[in-house]
Amino acid sequence: MNNEIVPTDISNSEKINALVSHLLGIFTTFVGALIIWYWSKGKSPFVEEQSREALNFQITILIGFSIAGALSFLPTGFILVPLITVYNIAMCIIAAMSARDGKSYVYPISIRFIQ
Repeated sequence: MNNEIVPTDISNSEKINALVSHLLGIFTTFVGALIIWYWSKGKSPFVEEQSREALNFQITILIGFSIAGALSFLPTGFILVPLITVYNIAMCIIAAMSARDGKSYVYPISIRFIQ
């Protein structure tokens, strides 16, 4: 991370905004994280960092769904869609719980499109 953010320096509203940016990925793919990231730029380093992580992860998930869709004529595509869905939900919940505690979370599999 750029600067380590100490959890005690993070307000409850910042923690909630970061938590929401992760959870919105389950329902809105990258759109929710994109809105929160754009809104938080220059206002809250923690929310900006976490919403950027969520945005990068959701774009990566969208690419995974696109590949699975392209492979849908094979059994592999039909197997990948539920696996990607479950992985997305699990990682979003884990990241949200970390944000709730004021800790930065980095998704284990995510392409860093936005720095």
